[in-house]
Amino acid sequence: MSAPTTRTQALVDVLRARIVEGELVSGQAVPSESDLVAEFGVSRTVVREAMSRLQAAGLVETLRGKGSFVLARPSDRTFDVDVSGLRSAAGRTELLEFRLAVETEAAALAAARHDDARLAALHRAAEGFADAADRPTDAVGADFRFHVAVAAASENRYLLEVLQTLGEPMIAMPAGRLRSGSGGVSDVVAEHRAVVAAVARRDAETARAAMRVHLANSIARLARR
Repeated sequence: MSAPTTRTQALVDVLRARIVEGELVSGQAVPSESDLVAEFGVSRTVVREAMSRLQAAGLVETLRGKGSFVLARPSDRTFDVDVSGLRSAAGRTELLEFRLAVETEAAALAAARHDDARLAALHRAAEGFADAADRPTDAVGADFRFHVAVAAASENRYLLEVLQTLGEPMIAMPAGRLRSGSGGVSDVVAEHRAVVAAVARRDAETARAAMRVHLANSIARLARR
C-alpha cells in the first residue's frame, strides 16, 4: 500500500472515530480542508480523498462553498451482508426485495421531511449518477450516494444506518447495464429523477411509488439478464 493511500485511510479512520464517539455529531461541520491539513500534516489531496471516502460511505455530505457536514453517526450494531451471495442473481434479487421494502418508505418520509439542504444534496446525487452512468467504476458509488441521500432526507436515522451498513455492495450493478446504448442507463437516470421530483413536490405517495417503480424495475432488469 502506498504512503498516500495509508495517510488517506488513517485520516478516514480518525474522522470516522470522531463521528462514532460523538465528537462530531449529525449536522455539524467537519473541520475545514485547511484545518485538517494543519492538524494532520497531510496534503490537500489526502484530505480530499478522505472526504470523498467518507461521503461515499454516507457519513458526510459536502456542500459546495460551505464545507462538509456530518450526516449521521454510524451504528455500532452489526448488520452483516453476505457479499458472496450477491454474486448470484438470486442473491441480488433478495437484496433488492429487501431494499424495496425499506427504501419506498424512506422516499415517502424524504418527501414529507426534507429541508432545502437535503433536497439540494439529493439533486446533486441524482445528477452525479447521470454524469457517471457510463463509467462503471464511478457509477456504483454514485448510485449508492443517491440512495443514501434519499435516506438522509427521510430524517430517520435507522433507515440511513441500514443503507450505510449495507454499503456500496447493495448496488451490485452488472457492468453490462452501463454499456452505452443499452437502454438501462437512461431508464435508471429517469427513475432517479422521478423520485427527486416527487420529493421536491413533497408528494409522499408519489415518491413512495416512484422508488417502488425504480427498484421493481431493477429486479426486472436483473431477471432479464
